[in-house]
Amino acid sequence: MKLLLNSSFEAINSRLTMETGDCAIIGRIESYSCKMAGEDKQMFKQFCQEGRPHILEALSPPQTTGISPNRLSRSQSGDDSESPLSDNCSRKTLFYLIATLNASFRPDYDFSKAKSHDFSKEPSLNWVANAVNGSLSSAAGEQFNQLKPELWQAIDDEICLSECEIFSYNPDLDSDPYGEEGNLWSFNYFFYNQRLKRIVFFTCRSVSAFVVPGDSGLGNELDMELEHEGSVVEEEENLDETRYEAVCA
Repeated sequence: MKLLLNSSFEAINSRLTMETGDCAIIGRIESYSCKMAGEDKQMFKQFCQEGRPHILEALSPPQTTGISPNRLSRSQSGDDSESPLSDNCSRKTLFYLIATLNASFRPDYDFSKAKSHDFSKEPSLNWVANAVNGSLSSAAGEQFNQLKPELWQAIDDEICLSECEIFSYNPDLDSDPYGEEGNLWSFNYFFYNQRLKRIVFFTCRSVSAFVVPGDSGLGNELDMELEHEGSVVEEEENLDETRYEAVCA
């Protein structure tokens, strides 16, 4: 997956990191080309089990409120035999989603072992937009409300939202890159345009401002900084004492 440069996304990303008093919002939007080359091609051949990219993989039900199109059509037809994993996607599409995660979170995380049930197909753009807007408006208020029209326009310009399938990544705690203590909520959405062979990935999380410093990397960095400063002061005091003794002698 190749990261595509987008100046609009870069400008928006700088505003998707917000302090809100009780929490911090950290988000980013990225665009990736699905055209494979080199290492991606080799991984794709292995992933698709000897050239069977169109086999369908069952997905988990969507996390957003609402009913997926598949489940709605079955319920209206009176079919009570539907599986809880009623939505699906091709193995090729699943590979694109996993490869996007690997590219976005590289080198800290490896999603190669992610399974289809870690992903969902979302019911509609309206459901996803409402979920995103609701989460960010509740957390960041006017800061996000000012950004919202520009954000959705930039995504539409890049990916043509009306043509997209939308997926989400909803892993268990052990596989969640945002699974550390202090994370209040997070979302990971993929806007996939098959015609453009492109995915826009929108990931965001809210982190509590009340996490105990010792439980986070920031706390450890602060401790190291204070320890370093203490060592410098001690060295300077020892040097001054040596100079004083030399003068008195």
